[in-house]
Amino acid sequence: MPDLLWTVADDARATVLLAHGAGAPMDSSFMTRIAEGLAARGITVARFEFAYMAKRRTTGKKAPPPKAEKLIPEFRAAIEAVAAAPERVGPIVVGGKSMGGRVATMTAGAPLPAAVVGVACLGYPFHGPGRPEEIRLAPLANGLLPTLVLQGERDEFGNRGEVEDLAVGPHTRFEWIEDGSHDFGPRGSSPATLKGNIAHACDTLAGFALGFAPPAA
Repeated sequence: MPDLLWTVADDARATVLLAHGAGAPMDSSFMTRIAEGLAARGITVARFEFAYMAKRRTTGKKAPPPKAEKLIPEFRAAIEAVAAAPERVGPIVVGGKSMGGRVATMTAGAPLPAAVVGVACLGYPFHGPGRPEEIRLAPLANGLLPTLVLQGERDEFGNRGEVEDLAVGPHTRFEWIEDGSHDFGPRGSSPATLKGNIAHACDTLAGFALGFAPPAA
């Protein structure tokens, strides 16, 4: 079972499980801002690392990730760990940053424990940078659960002009992050700010997760 990093919310009503992107760990600045923002909105967050990333902490060597499909068993193990954990509250939304979100969608292409109710992608990698012809739609189109894609309008892995009209399937909806990059950061000339974009992402994801939760007492 993977080690879990918990950010526990007061009066939580739902739980979000997040995996990291291909090149940064579960406690990166981006992941921490999202976890803390969700906790402030009544969502308990569990983060975990795939084995290749966890190994970096002990070896210091930056080995590339395995192919995404090989990470599905690790994601399923994390889901099982969260579902059984005392910190977990209410329904579970699974997801992650970039590659982590892609693996979450792939994992949700098969039945999951009943507690898992949705998927959230923080910057879905529709294609590699500069390779818009390599669109990765199958995980979204074949998913069995409601899926929220939070995507920067300028995301180099799939910007708004490239992907908003794609056939992503009946379960997937987009929420666009104003002038956002892959990490949701806007340009300096933009009226948007990184702080505001992170808040928008957290508001939207919290609302998505709480939509599956029972009403507050």
